[in-house]
Amino acid sequence: MGLMKYLVAGRIEAGCDEAGRGCLAGPVTAAAVILPPDWDNELINDSKQLTERQREKLRPVIESEALAWAVAMVSPDEIDRINILKASILAMHRAIDQLAVRPEALLIDGNRFTPYHDIPHTTIVKGDGKMLSIAAASILAKTHRDELMAQLAQEFPQYGWAGNKGYPTREHRAAIRQYGPTPHHRRSFQLLEQPTLFDNLNL
Repeated sequence: MGLMKYLVAGRIEAGCDEAGRGCLAGPVTAAAVILPPDWDNELINDSKQLTERQREKLRPVIESEALAWAVAMVSPDEIDRINILKASILAMHRAIDQLAVRPEALLIDGNRFTPYHDIPHTTIVKGDGKMLSIAAASILAKTHRDELMAQLAQEFPQYGWAGNKGYPTREHRAAIRQYGPTPHHRRSFQLLEQPTLFDNLNL
């Protein structure tokens, strides 16, 4: 079954999603996308269901054919200051701010959102696997963030960001333990693995 093109026919809906929420390093990135009314692309799906190569091929298609799209980021410093949930919502707000077309409704991936001005919103759990516009937003958020992490990896090659994109892989945590955190790390996150219960039992 394909993704739904809209929640309400004839309404200008912007799909919104974020990427990088669970990462130890780098910004949280959000995208907002308004698609043409009858637009479809059978290759589009939740970005997590696609390969990196598929996402990279779909990104220019979405960017050239969408009625409007925008990507915005919230920095690690801001994440540390306001917490990751608020930062994820702030990134979405910033993306919506930049849209060249004003949406009549917002479709938000997940179950938490802070109202954006007077525009009505609907939160949709796993929306990136249900709504075409949210799936398109998930692809843009992910590809733009991955591109930035690959650039930062050139500056800090020891953390493996070109591959792990800042997520908490074993390799990434080992590098933090060895080299310490960078300015791009989120200090409010558990950067090193917490001791397990068994570590304290003196077995």
